[in-house]
Amino acid sequence: MSDTKTSPPPADAADEPDVERLSSAPEENDAAPVGIGVFGWLRWFWRQLTSMRVALLLLFLLSLAAIPGSLVPQNTNAFKVAEWKNSHKGVAPLFEKLQLFDVYSSVWFSAIYILLFLSLAGCILPRTWQFVGVLRAAPPAAPRNLTRMPVYAAWHTDAAPDAVNAAAHRLLKKRGFRTHLGTGSVAAEKGYLREVGNLLFHFALFALLAGFAWASLASGSGTKIVLEGQGYSNTTTQLDDFTGSRFYGVDDLDAFGFKLDGFTADFQTQGPAAGTAKEFVANVRYWDGADASKQKNARIEVNHPLEVGDSKVFLTAHGFAPVVTVRNAKNEVVYRGPTTFLPRDSNVTSFGVIKVNDYGTGPQGEKTQLAFQGFFLPTAAASFDRTGPISVFPAAADPRLVINMYAGDLRTDSGLPQNVYELDDKAMTKIQLNGQPATAILKVGEGWQLPEGYGSLTFDGYQQWANFTVSHRPGNAVALIGAVTAILGLIGSLFVQRRRIWVRAVAAPDGRTLVEVAGLGRSESARTAEELAELAVDLQDDAPAAEEPADEPAEPDRPDRPEDAAPAAAEPPAAAVPTAPETKE
Repeated sequence: MSDTKTSPPPADAADEPDVERLSSAPEENDAAPVGIGVFGWLRWFWRQLTSMRVALLLLFLLSLAAIPGSLVPQNTNAFKVAEWKNSHKGVAPLFEKLQLFDVYSSVWFSAIYILLFLSLAGCILPRTWQFVGVLRAAPPAAPRNLTRMPVYAAWHTDAAPDAVNAAAHRLLKKRGFRTHLGTGSVAAEKGYLREVGNLLFHFALFALLAGFAWASLASGSGTKIVLEGQGYSNTTTQLDDFTGSRFYGVDDLDAFGFKLDGFTADFQTQGPAAGTAKEFVANVRYWDGADASKQKNARIEVNHPLEVGDSKVFLTAHGFAPVVTVRNAKNEVVYRGPTTFLPRDSNVTSFGVIKVNDYGTGPQGEKTQLAFQGFFLPTAAASFDRTGPISVFPAAADPRLVINMYAGDLRTDSGLPQNVYELDDKAMTKIQLNGQPATAILKVGEGWQLPEGYGSLTFDGYQQWANFTVSHRPGNAVALIGAVTAILGLIGSLFVQRRRIWVRAVAAPDGRTLVEVAGLGRSESARTAEELAELAVDLQDDAPAAEEPADEPAEPDRPDRPEDAAPAAAEPPAAAVPTAPETKE
């Protein structure tokens, strides 16, 4: 029958350390060295850095450090950074000093990143080597007193001890256990995938960090606003901005180009989600290499970039460019064409400046330049009295152009760089009309007779534009594989259980064979007891429980001292079949 023991292990079980330890993780020692010199302190620091606890702490710090990168616009998007600085002029200098506009390349983020890299490397390598040693070694031999194990069963049989041990070895091997047949006992171990999953998780995390590091060292990106009907060639002279890295610069850009044939934007028109985008599609013709004659058609959508060579072209924004014609006092056309206005809200209320550099001579005979600053409203509100110029819908259902006029010197010939989307009004005068700034609110096709005899402006219509981000990030695939592998490794480490089973068959003084089976799991689980019960039942074919003499006591008392422990006596014949072992409380 099953002789199940329910008492806890005694305090002197320290003579069997291999039984209690099923992990290959190195032991951590927090005790600081005393009086062992500089090298001793360095060794202690390295042990702390490579401990699992510090690795988890650094991983948590890295997660916290990445938060500002998602809340504060980064320099990879110069437009949003300039807009943010304009709106937060008080804290912008402090954010610059803290490198919050370049979080992922900042000194403090890199320091955490490198320390985590070193911590993982120092943790993984010795642990892997130790695990390889565990795999190469035989499963630990059966302890002297199997009754100490959390799960235990025993019975007598008339089968020979060697035959019982051989049968147990065969059955355990069939169940996927790593087994070793020793003298008088069988040792078996299973659940190595737990430690494999653990190591796989850490290797994958290491690969994830390596992928991000590779991407930051060998990546680059740039943005470009392209009007409908216009094209783009992937060179720095055509990019609005470019951010490179240590191993990726302007000379490494892939040779390709494309032409924007049309842009389609579709929005919800009814219900609480009115104004929400349903579709953004840029229809392009692109070419790979320097030969622009070999073109292919493609659609670029949000989250569906165009891949050309090692680069990806993402659709990131869209807007409008009002088309105006400006004539001077002699009715000569001095400016005609679209001007890109940048959206300020979800309804694409757009702000911009139309700069007329070649206006010529003003009404007073002086050389002058004009500028018109204001808003393009795709669907203008009925009244601006309380809100100012705003759009109430992102599509161009009722477009308006609301502008003020400036005259003077645009300072475009000063040699200093200027933002084409902003007006440098230091040498410009805002034109007044009846004591108020001269303002025009124009529909498509309407004109404005400019004050003070400067001529006229006509709002001819508008064009749509699309903003594209050209990105080269070689480490993304490595990071993605690392992330997926980390999840798989984590699943293995959480759901696979490491356990050991021992079977001992020895000749008893009465000439029969005493069969003992015991199990030990790394964590509390009913699975160990279930496996032990199944093994005991399967062994009945080769080692059936023998009937006990009627006058033999059912079970002797367990000795208080481990050294006095003796094999448990069998139960009476009526209970001779082993039952499911119980787990000790």
